Amino acid sequence: MRRGLAAGLLAGLLAGFFAFVVGEPTLDKAIALEEASESAHHEEVFSRSTQKVGLFFATGLFGVTVGGAFGIVYAFFHERLAANSDFVRSISLSGAIFIGAFLIPFLKYPANPPSVGDPSTIRERTAAYFALVALSLAAMFVAWLAARALKARGFGALRRRFMVGAGLIVVVAVVFLSLPAGPSAEGFPSGILWAFRFSSLGTQMVFWAGLGLLFGWLCERARRKAAL
Repeated sequence: MRRGLAAGLLAGLLAGFFAFVVGEPTLDKAIALEEASESAHHEEVFSRSTQKVGLFFATGLFGVTVGGAFGIVYAFFHERLAANSDFVRSISLSGAIFIGAFLIPFLKYPANPPSVGDPSTIRERTAAYFALVALSLAAMFVAWLAARALKARGFGALRRRFMVGAGLIVVVAVVFLSLPAGPSAEGFPSGILWAFRFSSLGTQMVFWAGLGLLFGWLCERARRKAAL
């Protein structure tokens, strides 16, 4: 768990740096559009400069929290993953969680800048998003269990991957069709919209890649020290 906390903090700060460099300029443009609209009449609670400084605190805190949980999850899956080293196991686990917790939900409900979507529906949209996250993670877990069961029955690696991948696609498609559609971004400048979405995707990729790499490296380092 301590390795998870340390790796999570560093990965969170790396993600914060990426978001600051890549995402904040786009967010500034989106906020400027919101403030220029006729419906924007609210006062800022925190200035943009304060928000930018707080970004690193938020991503660092997020990283510590998720990193600690990642360490606990890794302890459970450690002997159950097929990889032959802690480094590969860590990367595999972080990649799987990234797909289930972020990438699959992102395909249905991509990140949107301020002013996109009806404010009165934010509660329903938030509930739908977190329901999709939970279902996506559950689908990834069931896919892993299915792969283990197929391996125990003697199915080859290529056949297992095809069967599990096809089944996962079908399940995700059903879930997507069952949940309400995301808010329309009609009328919002497409360049700013997609820059915002890609910066959000990139921030998550940096975090989960950093977490997997750093945690795996710390585990390998601890193993080498124990062997001395």
